[in-house]
Amino acid sequence: MCRFQLIWTHLCELLVSVSSSSPTTREKEFSVFSTFSYAMSIRSQAMCGSADREVLDDTTLGEIRVTMLSEKVTSNSHGQDSSYFLGWEEYEKNPYDEIKNPNGIIQMGLAENQLSFDLLESWLAQNAEPAALKKDGISIFKELALFQDYHGLPSFKNALVQFMSEIRGNKVTFDSNKLVLTAGATSANETLMFCLADPGDAFLLPTPYYPGFDRDLKWRTGAKIVPIQCWSSNGFRITESAIEDAYDEARRKNLRVKGVLVTNPSNPLGTTLTRQELNLLIRFIDAKGIHLISDEIYSGTVFDSPGFVSVMEVLTERNYVNSDVWDRVHIVYSLSKDLGLPGFRVGAIYSNDELVVSAATKMSSFGLVSSQTQYLLSALLSDKKFTKKYVAKNQKRLKKRHDMLVKGLRDAGIKCLESNASLFCWVDMRHLLSSNTLQAEIELWKKIVYQVGLNISPGSSCHCTEPGWFRICFANMAEDTLKLAMRRVKMFIDSTVADNASDHSPKHYLSKNAKRKGFTKWVFRLSFNDRQRER
Repeated sequence: MCRFQLIWTHLCELLVSVSSSSPTTREKEFSVFSTFSYAMSIRSQAMCGSADREVLDDTTLGEIRVTMLSEKVTSNSHGQDSSYFLGWEEYEKNPYDEIKNPNGIIQMGLAENQLSFDLLESWLAQNAEPAALKKDGISIFKELALFQDYHGLPSFKNALVQFMSEIRGNKVTFDSNKLVLTAGATSANETLMFCLADPGDAFLLPTPYYPGFDRDLKWRTGAKIVPIQCWSSNGFRITESAIEDAYDEARRKNLRVKGVLVTNPSNPLGTTLTRQELNLLIRFIDAKGIHLISDEIYSGTVFDSPGFVSVMEVLTERNYVNSDVWDRVHIVYSLSKDLGLPGFRVGAIYSNDELVVSAATKMSSFGLVSSQTQYLLSALLSDKKFTKKYVAKNQKRLKKRHDMLVKGLRDAGIKCLESNASLFCWVDMRHLLSSNTLQAEIELWKKIVYQVGLNISPGSSCHCTEPGWFRICFANMAEDTLKLAMRRVKMFIDSTVADNASDHSPKHYLSKNAKRKGFTKWVFRLSFNDRQRER
């Protein structure tokens, strides 16, 4: 088929598509007329024997190709342009290494738990059979390699719900028949959106919230996020007025509110929800007749008081068991944070609603957990002596590392929000801003990435409305690396104070080889106006 025929065929397909769609589909109409114009131009060139025909044809086909792809592909709705993800890109271009690249960027924007791999590796060394895919000395490789039902291995699901109960102090129990396995918490949250919301429906999320939710909850589902604005004046706690204001705002935008989603413990705050907040949320969804999703993937990382309280515990205490509200509360869990196994891609949905469980189970076929992974982890989680030891030691190590970060920042004159869980701190750098604007926050963030050599997450990427807050992770690096990061911060603060006093130009805190001549193009996309539009 010649190029003209190819474009003409595509034109006919678009005409059929537009004729069967809404009259308001202007983008498709425009693409039809653009395609028609290109096709006529190429036909004219072919008839006239234009010398530039091949060049024009190649350019045209490149532009036409865009019209042959879906809106999902050609739109910029994934959220990849967020500074949260862009900071990772800069780290990957110049990663710190103690030997090979000592002046590189230290990754402090990744919430990964690398503090207790020695415990996991020790267990594997002492339990060779599961890792070798054997049972009672006999290989079960073929059995695991063949097709498995997407409901998951019963042994793993039973072990997982028992582990979930253990983390919650056995104050609540979980039924494995109400558990749906997914390829990580990302898949779990998106699957719940597909189950609970139609395109255009809204969920309310307290700010600041995990930047990945803009992708996980919205990108493929078409759902909307309406922020519940929380403020530093009360430690970013959820209040009745804030949640009612968010609900009213959604209604003013003609959005149907289908639920509230919270992370408990919070990402990025590193705090657990109080019983008062949990009671408020339950009363709210009860009154409005909507859903509550409690993302509890950090539940096993609580290293200080107050202890973790699951929404299921509060529901049980308030006699909501087997009620309508009971069926409208759903939990997301994962082994990525508590066990530090994000690469294993193990997530789960827990729901008391049979229809949700049934639908989510069918959807899970698009992102299954491998049978080999389930088999190995079922053996590990069934070892109660090990899991008890692991959780206790891991929490102790997290507290030590958390305290190191807080002290290092305090020595540099920087405060953190008081926290008791997770793998990061919510850090207050408002006093370092040149002005109380999101633009000033991004400018400070650029300096920290390029001059200080640390990738951290600016609060605006978490939809925080107060400029100057940052999320800094502490569990994804060696202790010596954290100490180096704190030395770099201290040098930066000391020099900033001196520069402000003497009006000198800013300095770099890395060697000359690590200095960057200029910002890459994406940095300049992070303008104040861009931040405003994202919000």
